[in-house]
Amino acid sequence: MKIAFVGKGGSGKTTLSSLFIRHLAANEAHVVAVDADINQHLGAALGLDEKEAAALPAMGAQLPLIKDYLRGSNPRIASAATMIKTTPPGEGSRLLRVREDNPVYDACARTVRLDDGEIKLMATGPFTESDLGVACYHSKVGAVELCLNHLVDGPDEYVVVDMTAGSDSFASGMFTRFDMTFLVAEPTRKGVSVYRQYKEYARDFGVALKVVGNKVQGEDDLDFLRSEVGDDLLVGVGQSDWVRTMEKGRPAPFELLEADNRMALQALQNAAEDSYELRDWERYTRQMVHFHLKNAESWGNEKTGADLAAQVDPAFVLHEHYAEAGATQPA
Repeated sequence: MKIAFVGKGGSGKTTLSSLFIRHLAANEAHVVAVDADINQHLGAALGLDEKEAAALPAMGAQLPLIKDYLRGSNPRIASAATMIKTTPPGEGSRLLRVREDNPVYDACARTVRLDDGEIKLMATGPFTESDLGVACYHSKVGAVELCLNHLVDGPDEYVVVDMTAGSDSFASGMFTRFDMTFLVAEPTRKGVSVYRQYKEYARDFGVALKVVGNKVQGEDDLDFLRSEVGDDLLVGVGQSDWVRTMEKGRPAPFELLEADNRMALQALQNAAEDSYELRDWERYTRQMVHFHLKNAESWGNEKTGADLAAQVDPAFVLHEHYAEAGATQPA
């Protein structure tokens, strides 16, 4: 399952995504976590110290390697240089799987050991002063979008992406790459303001969206959220002494997280599993192609000097059977 965490800055999006990742690892799920926020804090939230977090390789810096690997022997792609963030896979493309070793993970992922298991962690890399005037952050997350386009996953496999804050998450087609999007909202008017923007985009593209109330202190907070978001409210997460100690650099064992908050995390997992049952690979592939053709026409053809529409393989539909053991990959 591919899961996104979104929300306005300061909503607790990164904290909740890290708790969900810990919960999945404790339940023996296989997890690839991706920090795609402009502020790179997911590593620290998962227990890395400053030096370890700063040493995470930047996916954006490995984009040539990623393109070259994913291109494989796809005859529709003349060269890795003509691939853009939305380039879809086709016959001959290499695909990524959650449980495998490959050059992309070797270059971009690091193993993080948690209390009850381990996960792979990847990061886009921070937006630095040297990027100003020559790049936008959406170009940095292009490596994430390209990997998601080529990733197949099955039951008990999770890709959890901590997205950039606010409505910037909808600045590209990446928001359609997920089985479930959790929008983290505090029980305030500002806290739910982003929800209305997200809801419009989600409805237009059939994106599954659930609201997770954060910093909920009582039934009055839940009533407020219900009045603002209706049935999209999934669950509320309360204040946490466990999180406070973790943020001070003195984390207790994860099994000591408050029982109510552990139940809330289980509700998130249940919702994710329900969304998996509704997965439509044909629509997923169709949306991938839609955004690729849109980008090709607006800027991609000019930038690469190629007809990027020709990269689309009309007979190819990405599907989880490619994740089965023994599924063929190009040499």
